[in-house]
Amino acid sequence: MTDMTANPRRQRFAWFLDPFAAVARDRFALGGLIILGLFFVIALFAPMIATHDPFASAMTESSRLNRLARPSAEHLLGTTTFGHDVFSQFILGFRVALLVGLLGAFAVGVISTLFGVISGYFGGWIDDLLMRITDIALSIPTLPFAIVAVGLLGPSVNNIILVIVLLFWRNGARIIRAAVLTERERVYVRWARAAGASHLHVIVKHILPNVFRVVFLWVTMSVAFAVLTEASLSFIGLGDPSTTSWGQMLNTAFASGNLRSAWWWVVPPSLALVTLISALYLVGRAFEEYNNPRLRAKR
Repeated sequence: MTDMTANPRRQRFAWFLDPFAAVARDRFALGGLIILGLFFVIALFAPMIATHDPFASAMTESSRLNRLARPSAEHLLGTTTFGHDVFSQFILGFRVALLVGLLGAFAVGVISTLFGVISGYFGGWIDDLLMRITDIALSIPTLPFAIVAVGLLGPSVNNIILVIVLLFWRNGARIIRAAVLTERERVYVRWARAAGASHLHVIVKHILPNVFRVVFLWVTMSVAFAVLTEASLSFIGLGDPSTTSWGQMLNTAFASGNLRSAWWWVVPPSLALVTLISALYLVGRAFEEYNNPRLRAKR
């Protein structure tokens, strides 16, 4: 009896569970998920892991600024040219990266899904209107817009997330719309309409579950875009000065002229960015293969 009741439940949420099961069977994607989980744990407990105030200047026994100290027991990743503890800044950078990545990607996913589903499902003048808005958004150059917007709004994490959302929803809207155009012509959608189902019922029960894989893939990619955008803006001096991020660490190292000499200041945030983006790519690749059987056949 237990199996008989469990199977219908399993089938009911198969649209949500099957993609994750497919990722778990991919060794590279599983490794990416483990890395992402580790990054999330570090970000969650970052204030407890950090050993110093990230903006406090360390002093030597002779009351002089402890500048560019190499890694030691006191400062695990050394200090910056201002005497700040690199390890503490690096650890707290996990929190900023994941905050920007997750919040930005979630908002991008919601807006992209709304535009894509409404445009693809209803068609007609609604489709024309929403896609013309999308075309206008696609014509805006990414980096120049981000620089001008953050410069006008002010360098803060909230403003960076807002700029990320304004920039990256547009591509996802077109991708999701294409998937919805295919799904709305399926036989079960036509039967649901013929049976008198409302538009909301058809969208929620039939369209969204079948385009979830495409939405999740785009959200995964958006996390990587958001992290890179925040790092890029921080590197050119438009990051939030009240927080510590990996891009801001690299910006300070570059501005102080120690980008090459102080390796303990530069290597950790650089490796963290590469590792995070690579992990997201591995997970996204597995979802893309699950979503496209032709890619699985080529492996």
